[in-house]
Amino acid sequence: MILGIESSAHTLGVGIVDNGKILANSKRMYDIKESGMIPAKVADFHAENVYDVIESALESAKINIDELDGIGYTKGPGIGPCLHVGQLAASYLSYKLKLPIYPVNHAIAHIEITKHLAGFKDPLALYVSGGNSQVLGISNIPKKHYQVYGETLDIGVGNMLDNFARAAKLVPAWGSTVAKVAEGGRYIKMPYSVKGMDFTFTGLLTNAVRLLDSNKVSDIAFSLQETAFSMLTEATERALMLTGKTELVLSGGVAQSNRLRSMLMDMTKSHGIKFYDADNQFNADNGAMIALVAEEMYNSGATFGKDKLGINQRYRIDKVEVLW
Repeated sequence: MILGIESSAHTLGVGIVDNGKILANSKRMYDIKESGMIPAKVADFHAENVYDVIESALESAKINIDELDGIGYTKGPGIGPCLHVGQLAASYLSYKLKLPIYPVNHAIAHIEITKHLAGFKDPLALYVSGGNSQVLGISNIPKKHYQVYGETLDIGVGNMLDNFARAAKLVPAWGSTVAKVAEGGRYIKMPYSVKGMDFTFTGLLTNAVRLLDSNKVSDIAFSLQETAFSMLTEATERALMLTGKTELVLSGGVAQSNRLRSMLMDMTKSHGIKFYDADNQFNADNGAMIALVAEEMYNSGATFGKDKLGINQRYRIDKVEVLW
């Protein structure tokens, strides 16, 4: 049984898995409010709550802490002070219980848990979060790793939606609030920027904010979503055709969007491609995904020296060798 700690941003999550079965997925979230994420304050929140969330996970799994076989934590990418809390907690447990420790890439964890729940073998993945947006798939050249087929050239789609929400004074200033406001909106022409399988969102965001002075917020929110999600769907469709992959998973925080799910379902159905998106508790940041990848590392016999531990705020997914 492996325990995983996720602390890359405002969510502190602790999950426990046993042979691929998720036994616990406990979490607490820092209330962003109108001030956004202030790294030091979020890190303090994580430090104050990490013991309780670990206890909650152990209670949910109905196990004692000495039954664990390994500890995983989020190495990155993420907010430095927040990542440090998870790494320190994992290091302490590893030292105290004399257990192996596994540094996990946050983006890989999102994809792997969705892939695991779907039962897919070799899917293309659309990973959409606050900090990043990428189209990815496993490649074995030169070593097994996640190949980036397309990605945002500026900001993540989640970041774009959150920034618009703040500019429009929506509370809470999240993408989910934009989705609610968009209901009943009408389409306004917006900048559409897809370059092969890459895409950009800053021009779209700037245009949407500029329109706030002269248009209904519901119309702008609707148009912003439709345009951004259409761009992601186009790039993903192109990647599926070029790679020949027959499975697609949608993962990351923005995977909670019903509209994006709907677009991808329509696109994959037209090509006879299998599509899967996980329950929202696994699309949002969570500890179970970290535990699952740590277990895959554990089963592969991987070991990590001190030079491979620590944190990396810009931990690129395509720089990680997939050992399982």
